Amino acid sequence: MPPRTAVFFHAHPDDEALLTAGTMAMLAAEGHRVVLVVATAGERGLAEMRPGEALGETRMKELYASAAALGCARVECLGYGDSGLSPKGGIAEERPDNAFIDADTEKAATALADILREERADLLSIYDPAGGYGHPDHVQVHRVGRRAAEIAGTEIVLEATVNRDPLVKLLKAAGKVYRFPPEFDVRTFESAYSSSETITHRVNVRRYARQKRAAMEAHASQATGGDTDRTLAVMLKVPGPLYRLVFGTEWFVRRDLPPGARLRHPFDRWPK
Repeated sequence: MPPRTAVFFHAHPDDEALLTAGTMAMLAAEGHRVVLVVATAGERGLAEMRPGEALGETRMKELYASAAALGCARVECLGYGDSGLSPKGGIAEERPDNAFIDADTEKAATALADILREERADLLSIYDPAGGYGHPDHVQVHRVGRRAAEIAGTEIVLEATVNRDPLVKLLKAAGKVYRFPPEFDVRTFESAYSSSETITHRVNVRRYARQKRAAMEAHASQATGGDTDRTLAVMLKVPGPLYRLVFGTEWFVRRDLPPGARLRHPFDRWPK
């Protein structure tokens, strides 16, 4: 396959490590150009910071370290403000003036489209319509990303997601032996991410587990803070062989393919 260019658009630093790191490392290893774009610096995330440290600056440094581990050729931030964790971005008066959730979709999409055109991108990775688990900035990534691909004429648009069917089964089984925090409701995952029948790409990234883990480890600030174990911290405790098994597949949805399409590589073509 001749070298091509793939742009991965995420909401905050560390999102790339959780959802698409293996695919990014795989494409870079194959000689493709991989570009990482984030909408915000994630400055409203949870973290235990030392006096004088700015979370946004720390998370951007972590993003560059993650990108280096994955083999990215370029990293960009659109410069919007982190909208926060609550379903609708919290109270408007508490959000920054430039919160991504409040951004004009056309203006933000044009900024991303400029990068797509400059890179002559063959592929853009965004999120599914639900934004995975519903974070408002993730939902906005979907809206802005779809429009940017239209403006730039980017042919392949993949929605990074998780196969929720085995995830829900696993969480329900774990709930029988593990006591989740009171605010954790397994039922919310029944409508999160994407169902198995809608997923078009199942990418085997076990060979790139080392790079994926290094990307997660780069985001050290996101393994601290809060009253319970952070998701990233829990993931990094998984031993090597089990890590490759649990995190060895990444899932995507391509909406212009027919139902039942099953592909293994982001650049695979579906026979017409």
